[in-house]
Amino acid sequence: MSETVERSDPVTITDLAAENIRRLLVERGLADHFLRVYVAGMGCSGLQYGLALDEAPQNTDTVIESDGIRVLIDPNSLSYLEGARIDYVESPQGGGFKIDNPNPLAASACGSCPSTCS
Repeated sequence: MSETVERSDPVTITDLAAENIRRLLVERGLADHFLRVYVAGMGCSGLQYGLALDEAPQNTDTVIESDGIRVLIDPNSLSYLEGARIDYVESPQGGGFKIDNPNPLAASACGSCPSTCS
């Protein structure tokens, strides 16, 4: 007898973020593109993230689909992004995407900032 294992996607996208990603793809004429999510570096406030539009996955990418958005994550970023959520936040200065990451490493890079971080 085989067990059924439920797989959860490493990254989730809120409804508002998905709506804005779809709008962005259509406005730029890139409806067939993917959203690439990656860890761009580490700073005193924790991990720094990047979002980009990409036309095709690389052989080593993890590809997920969330609310109609196809997401690419490279293998180096995958472990850092496990459980993260992409949201869209509106403010008086404008709107933007925000990545909420529950991983402890995402919160602080060195513990003695700002003096030792470069």
